[in-house]
Parts: sequence; C-alpha cells; structure tokens
Amino acid sequence: MNEFGFAVETHDVWSCDAIVPLVDGTPLTDLIDAFEARATMKPAGEMYGGFIADVRDADSFRPGKSRIVLACSCGDTGCWPLLADIGVDGDTIVWDGFRQPRRKDRDYSGFGPFRFDRAQYGKALSELG
Repeated sequence: MNEFGFAVETHDVWSCDAIVPLVDGTPLTDLIDAFEARATMKPAGEMYGGFIADVRDADSFRPGKSRIVLACSCGDTGCWPLLADIGVDGDTIVWDGFRQPRRKDRDYSGFGPFRFDRAQYGKALSELG
C-alpha cells in the first residue's frame, strides 16, 4: 500500500503556491520524470508541475475514470498534463492507466499502479482544502 499526500511548492514561473501529489513522500513529478528518462521518452524531465494554488481542488483527485494528476511545468493543465484513472477497489483508491494526451504513442504501462488506503487518501484530500 502506498501513502498519499501533497506538497506545496513555489511555482517556478508564477512565484505562487502550487500543489504536487506525493506517493510515499516522493513528488509525483519526480517519479514520472525518472520513469520517462528510463524509458528514453523525449522530452523527459521537468515537463510536469503542480497545480497553481488558486485552481487546486480536492475534487480533481476524487475517484473518476480519468483525471489530470499533474499540470505542465508552466502551470497550464491543458498544455502538458499527466492523466490517470482514479478508481475505488473496496477500501483502496487506485491510480492506474497513466497517459500523456499530447503523446498518445507513449507506453506508461510500467508506471504504477499506486494503491492508497481510502481513509488515509480521504484525510489528505480534506487537508488540502
């Protein structure tokens, strides 16, 4: 079981707060950058970023077929987003089916799935606001 949380970072472009999902204490941005680098995907690294604080919304991370889990490093969720399927399996929230809609030929099948305790996940969402 993975642990879920959020980090609040200063956005590089806008100098405001941005939130980044954490998996086992590691920013999802770091995890996906490392995966893409190992898979020699170009461009790889530093293409993803968190959500700018004024557009963060806990509903973005609630279970639903397809959700944007990372924005582009520029802060725009439509520019270079990372999508995942967020589902429920009993007392577990599952993130799987990662994909990059701008590069449909990329294979993310080796990334995830991440499984989170539903109660711990819900607590992290409620703390987000």
